[in-house]
Amino acid sequence: MTIIQPKLLSGIIFAVSTVFAASPLLAQTLTLSDLQTQIQDSKNETAYILNTLLFLIGGFLVMWMAAGFAMLEAGLVRTKNVSMQCLKNISLYSVAGLMFWFVGYQLMYAIPEGGILGSFAVMQLSDPDPKAGYSDASDWFFQMVFCATTASIVSGALAERIKFWPFLLFTALLTGFIYPIVGSWEWGGGWLDALGFSDFAGSSLVHSTGGWAALCGAIILGARAGKYENGVIHPMPGSSMPLATLGVFILWLGWFGFNGASQLAMGTISDVAAVSRIFVNTNLAACGGVIAAIIYTQLRYKKIDVTMALNGALAGLVAITAEPLTPAPEVAIIVGVMGSVLAMLAISLLDKLRIDDVVGAIPVHLVAGIFGTLMVAFTNPQVKFMPQLIGVLAIGVFTLAASSLIWFALKFTIGIRVSAKDEAGGLDQAEVGIASYPEFVQTH
Repeated sequence: MTIIQPKLLSGIIFAVSTVFAASPLLAQTLTLSDLQTQIQDSKNETAYILNTLLFLIGGFLVMWMAAGFAMLEAGLVRTKNVSMQCLKNISLYSVAGLMFWFVGYQLMYAIPEGGILGSFAVMQLSDPDPKAGYSDASDWFFQMVFCATTASIVSGALAERIKFWPFLLFTALLTGFIYPIVGSWEWGGGWLDALGFSDFAGSSLVHSTGGWAALCGAIILGARAGKYENGVIHPMPGSSMPLATLGVFILWLGWFGFNGASQLAMGTISDVAAVSRIFVNTNLAACGGVIAAIIYTQLRYKKIDVTMALNGALAGLVAITAEPLTPAPEVAIIVGVMGSVLAMLAISLLDKLRIDDVVGAIPVHLVAGIFGTLMVAFTNPQVKFMPQLIGVLAIGVFTLAASSLIWFALKFTIGIRVSAKDEAGGLDQAEVGIASYPEFVQTH
C-alpha cells in the first residue's frame, strides 16, 4: 500500500477545498458523468486538431508532387517542348481543383454504402465539429491533390504531340468524373470496399487509373514522328537530366504525404507510430526500386540508364502505395524491387508494341500499380487475393471504356494531335508562343 506523506496530503486537501470554496456552484453540480464528458470533449478536440493537421501537411506535400511531375516531364521531353509541359502541369492542377470542388468530391464520397455512384453536387463546407474527427475542408484539400496526381500521369505519357485544349478537356472529365467514380468504389465505401478490396493510398485508384487513361490516349494518339521507323526504335533524349532528377526527388518527398497521411488519423500514439512505419516502408521500397533498376540496366545494356534509375524509384513508390503499413521493412524492399523490375520490362514491351510513352508513365504507374495492388493479398493477412483481382479488372475496364469514349470523341471532333509541322517545330513555338527559331520571331 502506498503511504501519502502528511505534507502532500495537506496540500491536496487545501487545493480541493480552495476550488470548492471559490466555486460552490461547481461543487454542487459537477458529477462524475460531467467530468467524463469534459474529458471526452477534450480528447475529441485534440484528435480533431491533430487529424486536421495531418491532412493539411500531407496535402501540401502531395501538392508539391505537382512540381515534381512538372520538373520530371520538363527534363524528359526535348527542349522545344519544355514550356508546353510546364503549362500543362499548372493547368491540369488548376482544372483538377475546380472539377473536384464542383462535382468530384461529392461524386466520390456521397455514395450509398456498397453503391456504385455518388452524388452530382457541389462541395459544401460545414461548421467545425470535433466529433467528426477532422475538418471537412482539410479532407477535401487532401483528396483533391490526389485527384490532380491522376491527371499528371497522363500528361507525361502523351507529351510532345498532343494539342493543349483537347488535353485539358480530357483532364476535366478525368478529374471530375472518371477518377471520383473509381475512388468512390473503395474509399467512398462503395461496392469494391464491400467486396473486401483494399488500396491503402491508391496504387490502383490513383496510379493505375491514370495509367489506364494514359495507355488509352497513347494508343489512340499514336507515337511521335520518327520514334519508330523501319523496325528501329530511335531514342529521343530529354532536355535535362538534372531537371528530371530534381523532379523525382520532389516526388519522393511528396510521397511521404501521399502514403503517410493516408493513415487518416494522428490523434493517438498508435496512429503516429503507423505513420512513422509507413514512412520507413515507403522510403525503403523506393530505395529498392532504384538499385534494382541500376542493376537491371547494367546487366542488360552494359550501361546504367539514368532515366531507368529515376523510374525505378517511382515504380517502387507506386508498388508500395497499396499497402505501406503492414509489410515488414524487408518485404517493403522486395515489393519495391519487383515493382521496379516489372516496370523496366514493361518499358521494353511498349517499345515492341510501338506505344510511345515519353516519360515511362504507363510502366511506372499502371504496371507497378497493378502489381502493388495484387501484392496486398500477400502482405496484409486481412486481405484476400480475389477481391484485389476483381478491383484491378473493374478499374481497368471502366477507365479504358470511359477514356476511349472521350479520346475518340475528341479525336473526331476537334482533333487531338498537332500537325506534323508543329510537332517538328515543337509545341513551345506552335501552341505556347515561345520563339525558338529566328524565322518565328520574324513572322510573329
